[in-house]
Amino acid sequence: MTDLLAVPATRREAITRLAAALRPGMTVALSTHVNADGDGCGSQAALARLLGQLGIRAIVVNPTPWPEGFRWLLGDDVEERSADGGAALRQVDRLIVLDISDLKRLGNLASTVRGLPQDALVIDHHLPGEEPPGTVMVSDTSACATAELIFDLAQVLGLAITPPIAEALYTALVTDTGGFRFGNTSPRCLTVAAALLQAGVNPEQMYARIYGSVPLGRVRLLRDALETLEADLEHGIAWVSIREGLLETHGATSEDLDGIVEHPRSIAGVRLALLFRELPTGQVKVSFRSMAGVNVHALATQFGGGGHARASGALIGGSLEEVRSRVLDAARRGLASGALADG
Repeated sequence: MTDLLAVPATRREAITRLAAALRPGMTVALSTHVNADGDGCGSQAALARLLGQLGIRAIVVNPTPWPEGFRWLLGDDVEERSADGGAALRQVDRLIVLDISDLKRLGNLASTVRGLPQDALVIDHHLPGEEPPGTVMVSDTSACATAELIFDLAQVLGLAITPPIAEALYTALVTDTGGFRFGNTSPRCLTVAAALLQAGVNPEQMYARIYGSVPLGRVRLLRDALETLEADLEHGIAWVSIREGLLETHGATSEDLDGIVEHPRSIAGVRLALLFRELPTGQVKVSFRSMAGVNVHALATQFGGGGHARASGALIGGSLEEVRSRVLDAARRGLASGALADG
């Protein structure tokens, strides 16, 4: 366990460079991608508390509101100012961006970030994007989650993993690995999780908080989404579609979409699963998921998106029918030609 917890030299050097840009007395903002997930939220909540140990005040400033399902991560000691995002960013000494590799994923904060006097500091585990948010980066795609890199930062800087920090990091690991089921579940990931249990995490309590208390609207949303399920088993593709207004019908939010795309991915013979969500902006948000051997990052980048080899996303202009047809055509071609094969 000790050997697996050793911080790789490249990560240690990157963490040291990033830490050199911080000093006691600073106020920093922590931001993550639009519609923050468990890794983004958990990494922010943990890092805010770790920075406090260095005498640095951290505030959370996200492009979209903090998800209600992860509200408990903030506690009483982590301040969120997403409601006045742009103004809040202009008042801090430095910005740290977590869990994104492309500035566009900061949504309505992107233009403000471009105008800041200093580049953002970055901690991330995604494949490189078109416009990196900053030049001082702790970035490693072999990390199972951004939270693994936050854990390493604590080790390198000699900071304490308190129970609230451990719970935030554990939330990030669990959600980004699909409950330690996905291919990014490495031996080191499980060793970090074990260390977090030793630091005070109660896994049964965490399950109840993360998965065992979903609102009724989420279950009804899943029911209606699965009614749209279609499959092309000849190519190994399955997909579901969410019409505009469906979330509002059930009093659901975008975070209630988490996990829906895993249902088409679970069908025997499916190699590539898709979730199409129609937005009121005339765009469609597409979530791409795949099984081993299929690189959905290569597909998502064709539409201006990106992410991981097994999990990516893209925001595409057009009607639901148009976007769905374009993406499915590209998916079929890529699977048939081998263009989406790993490696």
